[in-house]
Amino acid sequence: MDKQRIFTISFASVYPLYIQKAEKKGRSKDEVNTIICWLTGYDQQTLQQQIDRNNDLETFFAQAPQINPNASLITGVICGYRVEEIEDKLMQKIRYLDKLIDELAKGKTMEKILRMTKK
Repeated sequence: MDKQRIFTISFASVYPLYIQKAEKKGRSKDEVNTIICWLTGYDQQTLQQQIDRNNDLETFFAQAPQINPNASLITGVICGYRVEEIEDKLMQKIRYLDKLIDELAKGKTMEKILRMTKK
């Protein structure tokens, strides 16, 4: 998938996939929401507004209140790329979210996922 196409995918279309991935591994929608809100600064209400507006990923991240300053602590490989080495900032944010949802599905604790142990 080329970069431009992924930017135009609606957040509302990938959100249920995140939930499905988490729930298949015994995790919850609330945990997915916690991760999204931690990364983007949205609260539950503004997150739901983004879903209801059917905003694309580019708009979703552009309107995010504040990307968590600890997002730079997210490292590892997702979709064959090291997230910390992705140069395009929007693509990096998208892959940060993918990585966090992967970690949730793999059974990591929320404390580790939200980078609370590396202060």
